[in-house]
Amino acid sequence: MAETVADLALEVRSKNAGPFWVTMEVFLRDAAGYAIVGDPDFLNAAVIARLYGVAADTVQIYRIPELNVVKISFPRRVAQGSLHDRDIHAGQHHVPLALLQVTAAP
Repeated sequence: MAETVADLALEVRSKNAGPFWVTMEVFLRDAAGYAIVGDPDFLNAAVIARLYGVAADTVQIYRIPELNVVKISFPRRVAQGSLHDRDIHAGQHHVPLALLQVTAAP
């Protein structure tokens, strides 16, 4: 079975960043995992846009190598608590990112 982002991470989580934004955080186990997941060639706005159906130019990615952390924010597809909101706390949004397969080291 292929290795995933979750396999390299201590934790992958998502949460609201207000009623219109979602923030996800990937806490990597070590610098080796960060070298893969934190690499802009592996994880970038285009990848997040594809996973979450948002415009790539709205995705914000913050890399914190000193902590082996990648933080990602993007607009929610529907406003929090609206009629079509299926995850009011954005607590499950991290799953596609966690399941993203790691195909090759940089």
